[in-house]
Amino acid sequence: MKKLLKQLVIDTATKHIFLSLIIDGKERQFTYEEGINNHSVTIIPYLEEMLKKENMTLRDLDQIIVGIGPGSYTGVRIGVTVAKMIGYLNNPEVYTVSSLALIASAAEKPFVLALIDARRGNAFMGLYQNVSGKIVNIMSDSLENIENYKKGIQMDYVIIEDGKPQVEKIINSELLIKVKDIHSLTPNYLQVTEAERNLHNETDH
Repeated sequence: MKKLLKQLVIDTATKHIFLSLIIDGKERQFTYEEGINNHSVTIIPYLEEMLKKENMTLRDLDQIIVGIGPGSYTGVRIGVTVAKMIGYLNNPEVYTVSSLALIASAAEKPFVLALIDARRGNAFMGLYQNVSGKIVNIMSDSLENIENYKKGIQMDYVIIEDGKPQVEKIINSELLIKVKDIHSLTPNYLQVTEAERNLHNETDH
């Protein structure tokens, strides 16, 4: 009997925590919940509950797909840390994907601007296209002034800031990047953190 491919998708880059268990290309269990800055507390219980429903353990997972940002600095780190831990202890294949691609996959319109507010008129943004059951990146993810970014878009599009990702579009896409060394797995913050900014300012004086 053919062994079924078991994949786990993790994303904690936004105020929502998203976990999805995919077996043989179909989503069997998922969690999509708004958190109150408590992703680090809820992620493991949610994960255990999903695996239990399918009579699985972490060792049964063949692949982990983790959203590496951009997004909330603390949030992104939680998902990446959990993926790293599972990858190190159980040795599944690990793939990264943009958290903006995951957001974009929730929309049905052809062109989708995925947006995570970064305050002061700025946002993490990426332009994506829905093409025959998969998602394609049209304009690279960046941290920019929202209005300036919009000026560079030539086509009609919808803006999406949240929504449950449609994981089949993600696993069918060419947006997954395989992690060759689990120790090198890092978030994509797309911004200078406040700590680095303060350090930089101190060294300038």
